[in-house]
Amino acid sequence: MATKKRILITSGPTWVAIDKARVISNIASGETGFILADQLKKSGFEPTLLLGPGYFHSDLKGIKIIRFNYFLQLEALLKKELKKNTYAGVIQAAAVSDYRPDKIISGKISSSKLKWQINLLPTRKLLDSFKGLKNNLIRVGFKYEPDADDPSLIKAGVNLLKKSYLDLVVANSNKKGNYRAYIIENNICSKPFLSKAEMAKRLVKLIEERLK
Repeated sequence: MATKKRILITSGPTWVAIDKARVISNIASGETGFILADQLKKSGFEPTLLLGPGYFHSDLKGIKIIRFNYFLQLEALLKKELKKNTYAGVIQAAAVSDYRPDKIISGKISSSKLKWQINLLPTRKLLDSFKGLKNNLIRVGFKYEPDADDPSLIKAGVNLLKKSYLDLVVANSNKKGNYRAYIIENNICSKPFLSKAEMAKRLVKLIEERLK
């Protein structure tokens, strides 16, 4: 049975395999997921964090963490956890792999090869899997555009909100090394947030308001 206090978060990088020794990944750190989980915990929620590969040091207590490495593992974990129907909301903050090799090499390609061509195909959009879930589940997505200016960033967030039928979208960038994020709901855009902690506080507050 769903409880208003349980929130599922995905965070960190995601791998897709090339061969048995190599992967395609991204530069996500998982920091946003930790900040969100910590803020949710402080606000009385029971967060579960699905966390991608890498080494993460955290002193967070009282937060359930489930690790994954590969895209298919994340996809399976999302289905498994949300099928339980015990979550009030899901926050998709992980940097999900957008592409995968059209075939995975069964062994390890020799490092002596002078050229290696890899054909990539799009992965399934995990946000789209939320559409068939219960109507009262709060759905939050993230849109990262590293070098976007404000109008482009906001437009990308609004497009994701509509396309994936989300309740909230965090559109964020890191232009010139400066974090900047907008929270979008019902085509209404927030002021810019200049830190992840500031963004997380507001996002959790909006989730609280929707659960009253």
